[in-house]
Amino acid sequence: MKKQWQLFLVAIMFYSRIRVPTGTPHDGDMLSKATRYLPLVGWVVAAIMIAVAYVFSTFAPRPVTVLLSIIAGVWTTGAFHEDGFADMCDGFGGGWTKEKILEIMKDSRIGTYGMLGLLLLMAMKLLSLMYLPMGQIMFAIFAAQPLSRFSAITIIYTQQYVRENEDSKAKPVSKGITGADLAIAGVFGLLPFFLAIICLQNYTLLLVLPALLLVRWYMARLMRKWIGGYTGDCLGAMQQVAETVIYLCFCILAWKYI
Repeated sequence: MKKQWQLFLVAIMFYSRIRVPTGTPHDGDMLSKATRYLPLVGWVVAAIMIAVAYVFSTFAPRPVTVLLSIIAGVWTTGAFHEDGFADMCDGFGGGWTKEKILEIMKDSRIGTYGMLGLLLLMAMKLLSLMYLPMGQIMFAIFAAQPLSRFSAITIIYTQQYVRENEDSKAKPVSKGITGADLAIAGVFGLLPFFLAIICLQNYTLLLVLPALLLVRWYMARLMRKWIGGYTGDCLGAMQQVAETVIYLCFCILAWKYI
């Protein structure tokens, strides 16, 4: 149990800005194993976002409340996944060969594709959530944060890591994950989603899953076609797209019942 707790702390350390106890052991092998707890990190991020939304909902307008909640999530992760999404937009938008795409994604500067992609993505998150009642907003966040991270983990399980340089931020997880790791991640990723459906008693939300599978299929196909696998930026992009799709599905499937 102590070992698993340490792996969870390593996941918190790598995938968020939350401080962990000094002296927590960590290395590349531990980080690879800690990936199983990435959806559980989503629980933590969701808790922070929901807390912010709950506090500000008592005195702030709905759009402001939702925006502050989104900002809280970005701050908690240090825009870790958003950065990957912007880089993938730039790389796949401006590159026409594997080498050029990887080179562009490695560039720390943001380009037109990345800027517009990130702007539209954030706008979609804001609009999808602000039209829901506060209770449904909180359940949408609770479902989306872990489930979107599980979607990214499925990419690690099925795709090949393509960067060869040792200084890549995703290098420690490039060894892939085992079936047991995937199962553990699946429990933490799917449980909040099913709890949200049960609590809201809106079983049309099960349609989120086929929508997510379709998006995941498209993203994986795009990665295989152009670069032959995934990079750390691709994982961040998968998480962001999945999170946004889940919010959008909640908006479409739950809004009509308001």
